[in-house]
Amino acid sequence: MTTNYKDTWETYVSSWKISSSAEKRALFKQCLDAACRYNDPLIATEGWDALEAYMQDFHRQLPGGHFVTTYFLAHNNKSIARWEMRSGENVMLGDGISYGEYNQNGKLVSMTGFFEPPRA
Repeated sequence: MTTNYKDTWETYVSSWKISSSAEKRALFKQCLDAACRYNDPLIATEGWDALEAYMQDFHRQLPGGHFVTTYFLAHNNKSIARWEMRSGENVMLGDGISYGEYNQNGKLVSMTGFFEPPRA
């Protein structure tokens, strides 16, 4: 089986921009293992429900917020990606790096984001 990790990654990234639960879940089905783990400096989640709740909270804080991949490399079921966080008006608000791990079916099982958290 040939896996296009970049396509899987970009499907996952696009799920951050979608606010509709049904559309978000349709994207999850394409790119995420049901037991996926997400981890960043602010939270750790497991499974689609917890990840979706975190994404919806992101949208409440930053309507239209989304991410743009600026660099991507993958091999042996692992990837790294550099990204920019953008506002709904497409203004860059921050950047970071993420590490992904994929299962034997090419779906993401673990996503770890690295960025400077907002100062209190």
